[in-house]
Amino acid sequence: MGRCPAGGGEAGRCCRAALSACLSTGKPSGRRGAAPSPSLGNPRGSWSPPGCTAQRDRGVLCPRYLEAPGFPGRQFWHVTDLHLDPTYHITDDHTKVCASSKGANASNPGPFGDVLCDSPYDLILSAFDFIKNSGQEASFMIWTGDSPPHVPVHELSTEKVINVIANMTATIQNLFPNGQVFPALGNHDYWPQDQLPVVTSRVYNAVADLWEPWLDKEALHTLRKGGFYSQKVSPNLNLRIISLNTNLYYGPNIMTLNKTDPADQFEWLENTLNTSQQNNEKVYIIAHIPVGYLPYSGGTMAMREFYNEKLIEIFRKYSNIIAGQFYGHTHRDSIMVLSDTKGSPINSLFVAPAVTPVKSVLQKQTNNPGIRLFQYDPHDYKLLDMLQYYLNLTDANLKGESNWELEYVLTQTYNIEDLQPKSLYGLAKQFATPGNEQFMKYYKYFFVSYDSSVICDGKCKAYQICAILSLDHISYKDCLKQHYIKHHP
Repeated sequence: MGRCPAGGGEAGRCCRAALSACLSTGKPSGRRGAAPSPSLGNPRGSWSPPGCTAQRDRGVLCPRYLEAPGFPGRQFWHVTDLHLDPTYHITDDHTKVCASSKGANASNPGPFGDVLCDSPYDLILSAFDFIKNSGQEASFMIWTGDSPPHVPVHELSTEKVINVIANMTATIQNLFPNGQVFPALGNHDYWPQDQLPVVTSRVYNAVADLWEPWLDKEALHTLRKGGFYSQKVSPNLNLRIISLNTNLYYGPNIMTLNKTDPADQFEWLENTLNTSQQNNEKVYIIAHIPVGYLPYSGGTMAMREFYNEKLIEIFRKYSNIIAGQFYGHTHRDSIMVLSDTKGSPINSLFVAPAVTPVKSVLQKQTNNPGIRLFQYDPHDYKLLDMLQYYLNLTDANLKGESNWELEYVLTQTYNIEDLQPKSLYGLAKQFATPGNEQFMKYYKYFFVSYDSSVICDGKCKAYQICAILSLDHISYKDCLKQHYIKHHP
C-alpha cells in the first residue's frame, strides 16, 4: 500500500502514523464523522441525479439541469494539488510547524493546516472523506497532480517523492476500492521538481506500478515511456480521457530545452485525437499545467510559448470532439474559453483550485481548500454544470471539524444555461463590463472565498478577462489593448 519517507525522523513518523490511521479506520483517529462508504458511488451501475444542496447561509442551490425532471446526467470529481507535508504538526515554535513554511512563522496553525504550510494529512483525508460521504454518486475521478510539498530541493529525493505519491495513491485506493481514477502528473511529482524527463524514469515506472489498478495495458505503457496516457471511461465507451504531461512544456524544465516535441507527446496526441475522431469518441483532456495565460500575472504563460501555441493549434483542430479540458497547478479557481481563429468559442477549460492552502510570506491572498464535481450528459458528454466545494480553513481549525460546504453551483451563480463554450464566452463578456457584479463574485471565488473583501479592477481585471478569453499570444495582446488601454488611456 502506501509508503512514507524512510528513517525515524519527524517526517517519517508523521506520515506513517497518518497513513496507518487512514488504512485502518478510513479516517484519522480522533476525527469525527461517518465511516466512508465503499466506493466512488457505483461507476458501473445505475445513476440517479443528485438532489439539491442545502446551504447554511444561502438556502438551497440546485444544478440547473435538475429543472428538467428525470434528466439522466452523470458526474465526476476533480481533485488537484494535494501537496502533502508529512512534517506538519502543532508545536509552540511556529517556525517548526511545517517544512513547507521554510522557517517562516506559521500564522495560525490548527488540525487542518495553516496558510503558510502545505496540507497536513488530516486535511487531505477530510477532502476524500467528504467525497465519500457527500451523497453524490460519480462515474469517476480525475486527479491532476502535485502530491509532494513545496520544500527546498535538498529536503526531498526521488524516493521521498515516490513515497508521497504512493501515500496519496494508497489513500485514494483504500477509500475508493472500486472507483475509476484518472491521474495526471504535476511538476512537483518529480525530483528535482519540474525536471520531468522525455524518457522513462524511476518516477514514471513507479507511478505506473502504483496506478496499475486504474489503468489498462496501453495506458501504462505510454505512462512509463513519457508520463502521459489515454484510456476509455468504463462504461462510457465513447468517452476517452487523455492525460497529458504538460510539465514537459513548463518553463523551469531544462530537460526539454530546445526540443520541438518532447517525448513525442504532440505526435502521440494528434494520433490519439485523430483515432478518437474516426471512432466517434468524445475526449476530456486532463493535465496539471494549463494552456493559456496566468490570470494573476499579465503577459505570463503557464508554459513556454512555443508549446502553448502548438497545443492550442491541436485543440482547435480537434475541438469538435474535445468535450472539456481540466487543469490544476495555479491553486486558483478559473475558467478559460478557447476560440477559433475567427473568434468563435469552441472549447471550455476549467482550472481547479488546490486542496493545499499554502502561500508564501509575501503573498496577501491564498485559497481555501477546494474540490469540485462536474455534471455531464452521458449521451454526448457535454458539460452541464459544476459544483465547487470548499473548506473554510479558519472555521475548521477553530472547531476542530472539517465541514466541507458547497461554495457555488456554476450555472446558478452566473445564470447561464450550461458549461458550453458559448455560455462561458457570454459570461466572460459580461465580466468585462465596468463594475460587473458577476465578475466581483468570480474574483471572490478565484481565491475560494478566502477573503470576500478582495477587489480587482484596472490591470488586475484586464489580466483576468484576457486570461479567460485569449489563450494564444496574438489574441491575448489584442485583448489587453481592448480591455485595458481602452478603459485606461
